[in-house]
Amino acid sequence: MIIVPIPAFNDNYIWCIHDNINAIVVDPGDHIVVDQFLKQNNLNLSSILVTHHHFDHTGGILELKNKFSPHIYGPLGNINGIDTTVSEGDIVVDNSLKIKFEVYEIPGHTLDHIAFKSQNNLFCGDTIFSSGCGRVFEGTHLQMYNSLKKLSSFSDDTKIYCAHEYTLNNIDFAKSIEPNNADLLQRETDVKKLRAENKPSVPTTLSMERRINPFLRCSEKNLIQKFQNNNLTKNIEIFTNIRKLKDNF
Repeated sequence: MIIVPIPAFNDNYIWCIHDNINAIVVDPGDHIVVDQFLKQNNLNLSSILVTHHHFDHTGGILELKNKFSPHIYGPLGNINGIDTTVSEGDIVVDNSLKIKFEVYEIPGHTLDHIAFKSQNNLFCGDTIFSSGCGRVFEGTHLQMYNSLKKLSSFSDDTKIYCAHEYTLNNIDFAKSIEPNNADLLQRETDVKKLRAENKPSVPTTLSMERRINPFLRCSEKNLIQKFQNNNLTKNIEIFTNIRKLKDNF
């Protein structure tokens, strides 16, 4: 199984999973770049996975459906082109690639947000990023906190295929929360090198994110001490405060 990012717009990644014959794409906001990639690599599009309804994740669905007739899986809601709606506990099977995906509901960024997980590969849309998490647009901070907690229950070797190249900006903010985090500072050095070579900073791993992502570290002793002056002691209170700080960063 080969997994590669198809860059779209300013900072989106449309993930393509293929075996050199058949392909699955995740969150195709732009049909043009997907079409070009499929043609260049002589791939047949068998399935589309959709994590949530935002246009930069769904805008290319109908054009790709009309051209390639893939089967389209997505969350409950009002997304045009979905063939099969899926929710927590469902299994998506792509018979062409012989791949199974477990479906997880992870509301917060949007109420309909879901993730798809195949073995240790997690396609999580805009819920978790490297050193960051998505804005809380439709859900609540508690929902986002619980969604991240659900994702962080997976094994350390889980690869996180998020949908945006936000890593350096996220690291800048994370340093304002933990300026002395050695793992974070090393990650910044590594990512700057990758980006200078025009390489993506993702996928990241859950092991890495446990060490550098402030939104997964609300129970860390140093963060609890940092926010005690604001009378914030519960993990959800710390998470909410950090998310609000990031919103204005």
